Amino acid sequence: MDSRQRHPQRRKRLKRPLDSIIIHFDYDAFYASVIEAETPSLRTRPLAIQQKQIVVTCNYEARRRGLYKLQLIKEAKKLCPDVVIVLGEDLTQFRNASKELYAFLRSFSWNSRCERLGFDEVWMDVTDMVNYNLELLNPTDLTSSFFCLSKSDPSIGFTFDASKVAGQTYPVQVDTSPDGPSNLLRMRLILGSHLAHYLRERLASEKDHTCTAGISTNKLLSKLVGNVHKPNDQTTLFPPYNSEDGQDNVTSFIDSHEVGKIPGIGFKTALNLRALVLQRPAKFDQGLVYGGTKEKVLVGDVRKVPDIGPEALEQILGGTGAPHGIGAKVYGLLFGIDDSEVGQARDVPTQISLEDSYIRLDTISEVKKELLLLSKSLLRRMHADLLEEDEDALASARTITDSAEPTETPTKRWMAFPKTLRLTTRPRPPKNPDGSHNRSFARISRSGPMPNFVFTLKDDVDTIAERLVAEALLPLFRRLHPERSGWNLSLVNVAATNMVDAASEKGGVGRDISKMFKRQDQVLKGFKVTDSDDVVPVMSRAAYEVMNTAVYSDQTGVVDTNVHDLKNARGGSEDLPTPSQEATIATQDHWESEDEEMLDEDRYACDECGAVMPLFAMGAHARWHSDS
Repeated sequence: MDSRQRHPQRRKRLKRPLDSIIIHFDYDAFYASVIEAETPSLRTRPLAIQQKQIVVTCNYEARRRGLYKLQLIKEAKKLCPDVVIVLGEDLTQFRNASKELYAFLRSFSWNSRCERLGFDEVWMDVTDMVNYNLELLNPTDLTSSFFCLSKSDPSIGFTFDASKVAGQTYPVQVDTSPDGPSNLLRMRLILGSHLAHYLRERLASEKDHTCTAGISTNKLLSKLVGNVHKPNDQTTLFPPYNSEDGQDNVTSFIDSHEVGKIPGIGFKTALNLRALVLQRPAKFDQGLVYGGTKEKVLVGDVRKVPDIGPEALEQILGGTGAPHGIGAKVYGLLFGIDDSEVGQARDVPTQISLEDSYIRLDTISEVKKELLLLSKSLLRRMHADLLEEDEDALASARTITDSAEPTETPTKRWMAFPKTLRLTTRPRPPKNPDGSHNRSFARISRSGPMPNFVFTLKDDVDTIAERLVAEALLPLFRRLHPERSGWNLSLVNVAATNMVDAASEKGGVGRDISKMFKRQDQVLKGFKVTDSDDVVPVMSRAAYEVMNTAVYSDQTGVVDTNVHDLKNARGGSEDLPTPSQEATIATQDHWESEDEEMLDEDRYACDECGAVMPLFAMGAHARWHSDS
């Protein structure tokens, strides 16, 4: 029995979209490189970044000596006694460096599809740049090609050899000839590889940061293929991408990955997939702080399960709390299919999240203390990431009045407002009868509206944090853990989510009305009427009578030519009809008004000037005559 008979789901192969070119950048040992940039002497020494009692990351010299991420500090020191340990609890310097590098890469994008993941990863959708430069290629001289980086200035760019790929490839031996199979996709990937190589060189020379890159047709494959050659290198996943017999390069590439290493397959889903293949839960490696398994299950192993398919995975992975369609989503990921788009570049993050882990957290007093620390960090992050300088406030930062001392004016404004406050905890399961603990990675959350007082710039962070804990976070915590005793937490997370862009002149949820009013004098300057000797100051009563008689007394709509003579003499007036108004008068029996049904017998003519008007206007018109 062949594989098609054993696996009916494979009879119809999933087709992978090939129209996008995505580059994934991963900064090499980012956290350590930020420290090394400040202290260059550390570049040749083993360096580890510590949070709590864990090595959160380390440089390549430390990895060469056996250190690795999520290793206990005491084990790292035992393995490498001369390791340099740097505390990484304060993320300010890492966050600032990440913003700078992201802004640099974003400046090269044409479509602003530049998405950041954490501090050290960036996706760029360069499809438009690649397609544009594909049209510029000279097929008779590919070795002397020029990649244009600007549509408006064809001189901005770099030269490259389009007859071969830049960097490494998967598989190692590929056909790069222009007349080979999958020629169009191959040429587009070659162009993407040269752009990635150019940007990596610019990052190294101008920002002193090396990075690894992956080039493919979606976010999933570009991220995975970039991991093949690390550090400071790049890999392009070459075609064929689709085949009827399943022998394409994508299938062979992704089948060799452990299911837990596939982006989009979470920890719980990976456990279920391992249990599906092993027919029992995978054994944990107790030596890892955040959990791992001793038994590795590959993507290829999952796809060999009899009758595997979207429907079968939906039954296995679905259920309470699982998103709808998870079976089809995971099934696509197992084939290297990822339809998620690279997000539009943003000036502000989509959410701000702070968390900390604990060996034991089981009293309300300790919870209040930790919530206060997390709240202060959250507010500082919000101020750093969501505030910008207000130019108008800076111009009048110190307002001096005759009756008061100079007062300080806030010189910053909010670029975005998080509408939701979320509290997440991870309870530690109770002890087993033998005194052991079951490992749990399940989190529970509660959310509420973000209080408006957090956006004030008059109070200090400590004051706002205390109020945030008392009025918002503690009520959320009591909803999560209503029992008064018996709970023990291993993690607490506080997050500001549901980000809404603030009003601005360039966009956001609305226009910034205050700035519009402040600028109206400047905007309307060219439209202001100024006094001039050539302008007649006031219309005479005789001229007013002529105008009324000519325009309003003749119900046929004929306009007297004296009106035009008078208008030309005065140089224009709101008291006289404009040419467009005259056209309206000539085609209508009367002026449009809310009282469209007013009868002709309700109109009266003035005995002195002959002007026709409604009855209610006669009194005011008579007073005008008496005052004149």
